[in-house]
Amino acid sequence: MKWENKPLGDVCEFQRGLTYAKSDEAELSKNVVLRATNIDLATNLLDFTELRYISDELEVPASKKIKQGSLLVCTASGSKSHLGKVAFIDDDYGYAFGGFMGMITPAKGIDPRYLFHLMTSGQYKDFIDALSNGTNINNLKFDDLRRFSVPVPPLAEQRRIVGILDEAFAGIATAKANAEKNLRNARMVFESELQAVFNRGGAGWVERPLGDVAEFKNGLNFSQGSRGQSVRVVGVGDFHNNYDVPTADLQSVTIDNALDATYEIREGDLLTVRSNGSKDLVGRCMLVPYIDETISYSGFVIRIRCDRSVIVPRFLLHFMKSGATRERLTRDGGGANISNINQTKLSALILAVPPLKTQNAVSRTLDRLVEETQRLESVYHRKLAALDALKKSLLQRAFSGGL
Repeated sequence: MKWENKPLGDVCEFQRGLTYAKSDEAELSKNVVLRATNIDLATNLLDFTELRYISDELEVPASKKIKQGSLLVCTASGSKSHLGKVAFIDDDYGYAFGGFMGMITPAKGIDPRYLFHLMTSGQYKDFIDALSNGTNINNLKFDDLRRFSVPVPPLAEQRRIVGILDEAFAGIATAKANAEKNLRNARMVFESELQAVFNRGGAGWVERPLGDVAEFKNGLNFSQGSRGQSVRVVGVGDFHNNYDVPTADLQSVTIDNALDATYEIREGDLLTVRSNGSKDLVGRCMLVPYIDETISYSGFVIRIRCDRSVIVPRFLLHFMKSGATRERLTRDGGGANISNINQTKLSALILAVPPLKTQNAVSRTLDRLVEETQRLESVYHRKLAALDALKKSLLQRAFSGGL
């Protein structure tokens, strides 16, 4: 039987969310209001981790409470990637939904899970992207949403499709959870081995402050001009999980005056993030590989230059990359994350320094461990990508009669 295509507005009812004043908010109450953060973008599941409460004195109409068998949709968001995301309401929780949300209730003849799967498909996401493309207003109007085309097979066929997708996606979710667990385990094993190396110590290992075996220099705050010397610069965005400075990917800036040579980096230098808007990047470290050009580094970065008669740069890199070291650098006395580190803190950092021969041997061992860990991470990332592609393919086939 040929499937009929109908506008979403012909097969659903729409309900706008509850609006309330800031003064109506409460620290805790029986009145719970769901917001965009209560729909997980990756899984399209309801997430009750962060709930908003309003005063019990405010009476919430039944029409503003989520209803089992309906869909909750985000109609406004600061991020376009969240606009239009949906979750299936699997129970009558008694929770309200806020003004930036909407509820879609399928009419008779439309299986709610069928509609939910359709509204997580590529067809739906392309429709939402087309609506918001080129605009700065991240709002989704019901009048626009009503135009979304819904392929409507007989109800029995809808339910057959739902059964296939629910079973397949449950298997995919389990496989993804296992891959993500294996990915975490690979990182934990590496970190455990890393800590074992630096905690084990041995004969000839001597504890010293980093300031005794290295010198530090903050980077420059470059003022970009239209003419002058072009210099490639290591910025905060180049760090992330890199071990070596990605010299081929560095951005260039043009400066009015010639670069002071003391701000150049050279092979064997270490760079660490001293300050950034993201606390996750503070304390991250990279090693400068062989370079044959002038490269500098930004004012949010500190250069660490080792005394090579005492310490091997790659040995120090592994020490600086360890979780325990970053924890010591990026936590204050009260245990909270800090948003910056400085030369004083780096200088006082204590590390155990073995003989140079031992440092080289340790560095080679850890390099091999890094390589193996990265290989495993690549395997698990590819598996996760394949599972996402399989889910996307199943959805595409489901709504084009291919199941």
